[in-house]
Amino acid sequence: MELRLLALGGTPAPGSSTGKVLDWTARFAASLGARVDQFDADFLAQLPLYQTPAATGHSAAQRFVDCARQADGVLIASPGWHGSVSGSVKNALDYLEETARDERPYLDGRPVGLIATAYGWQAAVTTLNAMRTIVHALRGWPTPLGVAINCSQPLFAGGEIADPALAAQLKHLCRQVIDFAALARSRQPLAEEPK
Repeated sequence: MELRLLALGGTPAPGSSTGKVLDWTARFAASLGARVDQFDADFLAQLPLYQTPAATGHSAAQRFVDCARQADGVLIASPGWHGSVSGSVKNALDYLEETARDERPYLDGRPVGLIATAYGWQAAVTTLNAMRTIVHALRGWPTPLGVAINCSQPLFAGGEIADPALAAQLKHLCRQVIDFAALARSRQPLAEEPK
């Protein structure tokens, strides 16, 4: 059975670094055999604020929540806006509240690979830290490697990531998500507690 990954992120700006990095990373994950359900900048731009009247019954939001429920692992890419996660990425994650009463709520037990982009190291690192906190609150497992990217220099050349070290980090991040998801899926349940 193939592993399913949820990929979320980007910015509304055409050709955004965050969106390009998420696309590249999602393609690499797919090359490893994962099925990737990607929710990009277009999705984020049309998503109503969570719990507003416009959010009720919103079809794209429902599809996102359904894919999150089925995901074995998650990739999230956010730009560092004013030192933290973008409002649009956070709004999408707020929709996971719809899973609160599920047997496996939120991102419970799932590995989550995190990518933060910003025009400087400070915002990239603080955004990555904020994302880890959010994932912990959603009961997910941030992978040991999170990738902070300084976008002050061009990241791509001919559609590929220009810096081999960055490409290697993103590949390693994907492998951690996929490997940990496969381990979580294959583990035997612990014995029940004595009554």
